[in-house]
Amino acid sequence: MMEPKSQNQHPAKKLRKIYDLLFSAIGPRHWWPGDTPEEVIFGAILTQNTNWRNAKAAIDSLKQAANLDFRSIRRMPLEELAPIIRPSGFFNQKAKALKDFAVYLEVRYRFQLEEMKAQNLWNLREELLSIPRIGPETADSILLYALEKPIFVIDAYTKRIFGRHQFLPQEESYEAFQRLFMESLKPDVKLYNEYHALIVYTGHHFCRPQALCSLCPLDRLSPKKGPPRFPKV
Repeated sequence: MMEPKSQNQHPAKKLRKIYDLLFSAIGPRHWWPGDTPEEVIFGAILTQNTNWRNAKAAIDSLKQAANLDFRSIRRMPLEELAPIIRPSGFFNQKAKALKDFAVYLEVRYRFQLEEMKAQNLWNLREELLSIPRIGPETADSILLYALEKPIFVIDAYTKRIFGRHQFLPQEESYEAFQRLFMESLKPDVKLYNEYHALIVYTGHHFCRPQALCSLCPLDRLSPKKGPPRFPKV
């Protein structure tokens, strides 16, 4: 992926207003949870196709086994690793993903995350996407949350919320949604971190497949027309 070029054609003011509304109503999310950048990377991989509760259970299992570091993962046989991370679901595939990342981290950076962090954002993203079972959302989560690189993470919640608010059709590509944010907002790690965390909270609690619009902080973006569609509870 090429570095986005600003074209000054995206609704930056509205995106910023949405951020301000969510932050005012919800407050800081302190996301991504993890004691170290390495733990954040484990979380980014283990949360694929599951919820955070299940990923955290797998992380806790690794902690109990004293194997929450990539040096240990590199040495551990797959048949030993997979049962430990069973709570995350798809545990055989995720065990392979953790092993593949461990090999990459050893060969390319000698397990030194600080050395990895010093690399150019877009070159590093290409490296991550070349690792089997690491897709754009996982790669960008690692870049933003573990390595503090200014890149906006897109997920299903982002597409649903901003599709419903008519920024882009929900079926648009990951890259199109990412350009929307990165061409409209300044490259700010703290802002991107907090914005995505607020999107996740909003998608989980309000902007569900059957939306709870009248409860959502973003409901005030549209003028009221008759009674709320959903009663407050």
